[in-house]
Amino acid sequence: MKIPSQKPTISRKNFLKKTGAFLAGFPIVANTGFPAIILANRKEKLGVALVGLGYYSRDLLAPALQLTKFCELKGIVTGTPSKIPLWQQQYGIEDRNVYTYETMHEISNNDDIDVIYMVTPSGLHAKYAIRAAEAGKHVWCEKPMEISVHRCQSIIEAANKNKVQLTIGYRMQHEPNTQNIITYAKEKPFGTITEVVAEAGFKAYHDHQNWRTETKLGGGATFDMGVYCINAARYSTGEEPISVIAQNITTQPEVYHSVDEEMHFELFFPSGTIAKCKTSFARGMNTLKINCENGNYGLRPFQSYSGVQGEDSNGTKFQPFQGNQQVKQMDDNAFAILHNKTPIVSGEEGLRDVRICEAIFESASKSGERVQI
Repeated sequence: MKIPSQKPTISRKNFLKKTGAFLAGFPIVANTGFPAIILANRKEKLGVALVGLGYYSRDLLAPALQLTKFCELKGIVTGTPSKIPLWQQQYGIEDRNVYTYETMHEISNNDDIDVIYMVTPSGLHAKYAIRAAEAGKHVWCEKPMEISVHRCQSIIEAANKNKVQLTIGYRMQHEPNTQNIITYAKEKPFGTITEVVAEAGFKAYHDHQNWRTETKLGGGATFDMGVYCINAARYSTGEEPISVIAQNITTQPEVYHSVDEEMHFELFFPSGTIAKCKTSFARGMNTLKINCENGNYGLRPFQSYSGVQGEDSNGTKFQPFQGNQQVKQMDDNAFAILHNKTPIVSGEEGLRDVRICEAIFESASKSGERVQI
């Protein structure tokens, strides 16, 4: 395994920052030597480094990055040396763009890489997202953002302090049919929303070595799948919940003795709307339905990697998106950086869901007592 050597301490980006004050005093005049320096060529594509080379990076993000318009795979960060040759061979990643978790800070001197994408277990997001922000790189962070509100806040603070953009990987908010649901929440074509039903789960076969069974890494159904329900309840209503009741159900205590295998919870909103949610590692569920005073609408499946579709009670069909969700998500996020736009999913959005997760766990630990959020 080749460890990147230390690069010069002044990168092109730092050079431009240091010379900016000096050059600001000069007028921008056509056909002189100055504009080439002052108006440095903007990248057409941002270089992305993936942190963590498990299933989601290997099978979904890396292939999607071959199809994106505004970003491209340029680097990797891994703790498994045996993975490096295959990634380099398959994606042409140069030695200087290969990092370990210990050398990740050296990315600060690498102008090939503009964005660092956290694809580790969620309990490690803060550690490496903060490191990425301190390296002066934009941060993309998979869902859930982290496993505590405190850690989420620490990521946001690091991004703000280092003036980099932070966005959370809620791909569904980039998916066209989900965006229809968000529009319906604003326009209310069927009148007041009375109830949301959101269910997300799958039949899992986790062993004791799987990180989804470990509390400190962000294991359990609520963090892994329940955040889809939480986020859906929020974007389907356009409101923030004010309280929750929850019940934890375990059928395999030998596997899920320290994390939740299945969680049922209800979110209560200021308008009186109630979201009835279920998430599970014990059975498959993939439904979002919004009931209103004059009709209903929804998606089924609502959080799959493809085939998201549905209809409303007027008979309007929401046909499946024919594109790639991960491509659209990453292109949307890269476009926001390139054009200095607010990202679709901010760090604050990720924090809100984790705050709700904490309230869910508290309610479940108190036998379903209602907990204020």
